[in-house]
Amino acid sequence: MSVEKSDQRLLATGIIGTLIAALCCFTPVPAVLFGILGVTAVLGWLDYVLLPALAFFIGLTIYAVWRRQRNTRNS
Repeated sequence: MSVEKSDQRLLATGIIGTLIAALCCFTPVPAVLFGILGVTAVLGWLDYVLLPALAFFIGLTIYAVWRRQRNTRNS
């Protein structure tokens, strides 16, 4: 796999992960979904998973952009 394709894939993963984590953090999607499934007791623990996941994917996106810019400058 080439470096450019790897950077592109890393950036796409970071952006998609950030969007999904942000959607789950800031909207009632998990509450409605877990309410339908009948497992609303899990909602209390959801912040322990979603907020670190959001931070990780934002960091991954920043790293991918930095890496892409570095490789563009060196080419």
